[in-house]
Amino acid sequence: MQLSWGWKISMLYTGFAVMIIVLVVASSRQKFDLVSADYYQKEIEYQKVIDAGHNQASLAGTVTLHDDASAVYIDLPQEFKDQIASGDVHFYSAVNKDWDYTDKVNTTNGRITVPKDKLHQTRYSVRLSYTVNDKDYYFETEVPVR
Repeated sequence: MQLSWGWKISMLYTGFAVMIIVLVVASSRQKFDLVSADYYQKEIEYQKVIDAGHNQASLAGTVTLHDDASAVYIDLPQEFKDQIASGDVHFYSAVNKDWDYTDKVNTTNGRITVPKDKLHQTRYSVRLSYTVNDKDYYFETEVPVR
């Protein structure tokens, strides 16, 4: 049996309409997490982060990250090796907000240790805000956790 051109066009439009409906249903089920629920207030306070980033850039050394099978290690610059550093470290996962991890930093040896059992196997944006001698510093980088 051969279909006329009218039937072929109507099947094409029907197929297109079904495809659009499937895409609308699939996209409505997609989960989107905001970076932060109070993003407006954080935007107002962002100037402090910019200033702390400038302080970090003016240092001779840099923050280094490395990991092994059990933990992720964050080493502060050498000039802070024997000084008290306090602040926050935040592992931000763009995949799922439930995978984010935040911890307080309080170290005198210049090393921050984050156990891998607190993290998932994904790419994290590590945001380190710390204070040494009443001066704020901010460091941010990407790190994959395996």
